[in-house]
Amino acid sequence: MIKIYQYILIEIFNIKKDKLPKNVYKQKMFIANIEFKHLIHDIFFIILAVVSASFGLKGFLLPNMFIDGGVMGISLIIAEVSKIPLSVLIVAVNIPFLIMGISAISKQFALKSIIAITLLAVTVHFIQFPVVTDDKLLIAVFGGFFLGLGIGLAVRGGSVIDGTEVLAVFVSRKTSLTIGDIVLIFNVIIFSVAAYVFTIEIALYAMLTYLVASKTIDFVVSGIEEYVGVTIISPKNEDIRIAIIEKLGRSCTIYAGKGGQTLNDIEIIYTLVTRLELAKLETEIDKIDENAFIIMHSVKDAKGGMIKKRPLE
Repeated sequence: MIKIYQYILIEIFNIKKDKLPKNVYKQKMFIANIEFKHLIHDIFFIILAVVSASFGLKGFLLPNMFIDGGVMGISLIIAEVSKIPLSVLIVAVNIPFLIMGISAISKQFALKSIIAITLLAVTVHFIQFPVVTDDKLLIAVFGGFFLGLGIGLAVRGGSVIDGTEVLAVFVSRKTSLTIGDIVLIFNVIIFSVAAYVFTIEIALYAMLTYLVASKTIDFVVSGIEEYVGVTIISPKNEDIRIAIIEKLGRSCTIYAGKGGQTLNDIEIIYTLVTRLELAKLETEIDKIDENAFIIMHSVKDAKGGMIKKRPLE
C-alpha cells in the first residue's frame, strides 16, 4: 500500500528519483505528500459541499419557488423568469466571478471553483432529491441551512460554489467599500428584484433563507470552537502562567516586552481559549492579580501547536 501511494505521488508530481540527489528527492517527496493530502482534503470537502447544496436546492428551495441571496439567488430568479435550466445558469452566471477570482485570489482557487460549480450543476440536473416539506418557514430555514452548509464546506475545500465573495474581494480592492458592504449591497439589489419579479412575501422569505445560510457559512468556515486570543500583562506573570497550564490545561506563549512609560522589562503572556473557558480564565487571573491588564480578541480558527486542551492530571 505504501509503495502504491509513493508511486502515485511520483507520477502526479513528476518526481524522478534516479535524476535527483537523495536529500532533494526526500524533500520533494515530503512536499508532494503534503500537497497530495491537502488535495484529498479539498476534494472531500467539495464533494460534501455539492451534495449538501444540491439537497438544499432540490429538497427545499426549487420545488417551492424559493430563492437565496448571492449568485445562486440571481440564477434562481433568471431560471424562474426565462425557464432556462438552473444547472446551466449556475455555471453561466458564475463564470464572470470565476474570471475575477483568477486575478483577485489565484488560478488554483478558480480551477477548484470551476470543478465545484460544474459538479453542483450536474448534480442539480441529473440527481433527484425527495421534497422534504411544503411549510414555508421550514423551507426558508432548512433550505438556507443546507445551502449555507454547502457553500461553507466549499470554502473549506479552497473553492466556492457561489461567486458573491469573489466579487466582493475584487471590488473592495478597487474601492473604499469593505467586503461586508459589497455583499450587503449586492443582496439588497437581488431581494429588491425578487420582490418585483415574485412577491414581497417571497422576497422576505428569501432574506430569511439568506440569513440562515450566511450564519451557517460563518459557523462552518470559522469552526465549531471559536477561540479567543488573550494577552495578559501582570507583575505576577509566572503565577498566571502556571494557572493557565495547571488549572485550564492550556498552553501559552511568553513575549519579552518593555513598559511604555518606565521602559522596564516585562513578560507578556498570550494564550488561546474557547469562549466557554473565558470566564474560568478571568477567575483564575483575578485570584492572582485583579489589576492585571487583559486584552481579548476573537480568533476565527487556529491549528497546530498545542491548541487542543490537554487533560489535567
